[in-house]
Amino acid sequence: MPQEFYARIRQSLEAIEAEGLTKPERVLLSAQGARISVRNSLDQAQSVLNFCANNYLGLAGDPRVAAAAAEAALKFGAGLSSVRFICGTQSIHKELEAALADYLGYEDAILFPAAFDANGGLFEPLLDEQDAIVSDSLNHASIIDGVRLCKARRYRFANGDMAELEQKIGEAKGAGARTIVIATDGVFSMDGHIANLKEIIRLAKRFDALVMVDDCHATGFLGPEGRGSAAFHGVEGKIDLLTGTLGKALGGAMGGFVAARKEVVALLRQRARPYLFSNALAPSVCGAALKAIEIARSPEGGRLRAQLFANADRFRAGMAVNGFNLLPGEHPIVPVMLGDARLAQQFAAQLLDEGIYVIGFSYPVVPKGQARIRTQMSAAHTFDQIDQAIDAFARVRGRLEGKS
Repeated sequence: MPQEFYARIRQSLEAIEAEGLTKPERVLLSAQGARISVRNSLDQAQSVLNFCANNYLGLAGDPRVAAAAAEAALKFGAGLSSVRFICGTQSIHKELEAALADYLGYEDAILFPAAFDANGGLFEPLLDEQDAIVSDSLNHASIIDGVRLCKARRYRFANGDMAELEQKIGEAKGAGARTIVIATDGVFSMDGHIANLKEIIRLAKRFDALVMVDDCHATGFLGPEGRGSAAFHGVEGKIDLLTGTLGKALGGAMGGFVAARKEVVALLRQRARPYLFSNALAPSVCGAALKAIEIARSPEGGRLRAQLFANADRFRAGMAVNGFNLLPGEHPIVPVMLGDARLAQQFAAQLLDEGIYVIGFSYPVVPKGQARIRTQMSAAHTFDQIDQAIDAFARVRGRLEGKS
């Protein structure tokens, strides 16, 4: 047995622990929601308020969404036991793809097992060494990996730096790139920063480039009717390639998609490797997502979005009054900046003792020296729960500062 290999693995784990970078996984004993049950260190169930989920509309634990998932499973089974082009496409898959395309204003959409797969499978079938991708430096890891799998030439610009974006597009154009794709998150998940799509689209038009947007942290709740970052900026219809997820606002289960023109989706069905070599999305996931889209598009969806952003405003205001360092923004992602990785882990652990479930984020998820607690608001939170979280943050800071 190669003992040196296992010794090296143990050393890596020990180094991660020594730097305070270990990322604990906590066991939930309940459905997702504003209040959840977590298994604590004493192996007991602890009721806590959850401020670290992507459950923006509060639909992950909604009984209607769960019932739709169960109904789909009873009708279509637990799964397809195959990839879609062999024997794994059911009518509910086509129904969900049509619903997504209609909701987001595209000709067609294609489902993937995960949003990571949607980004991972997008670029390689569409681009080759004659083309170029100009990517934001803070794009999600799935975009980075998708770009690496593609033979297109790669350019990177500093996060949100439109002058550098223009420069890099010019370099790609000057190098003779046939097709240029500007790739960006619609919302950058660690910061809650919304991409400057108006300027990106202006530059794309000037250089005859395509625009790709990952809207995982926008679909369902950002912009009019929750149609995402393009709707938020008033530039709908101008994003060529849109990727997104069913695992956040739209039901909270799993699964991703690409929405685009019909010919793009048709080629992805023929060439996208995660689509061709992964089992079809479970029918229960499709059923849950269809119900979530229905709710998001209804008048109730409007009320949920209003509550979500009211909660975000209240939390930001309360934390600012208490002197916390927050990254500015208007998204329901509200990062509380702490700087030190070990402090972020200690802060999160003590907040759990206070009944507030959050996670400390540190390198390599965020740059070194920028450790934080990324709080996320949900429409399911009440104002009282928001205030409880603010008070708990203040108490924990007081205790930790008293020890220093």
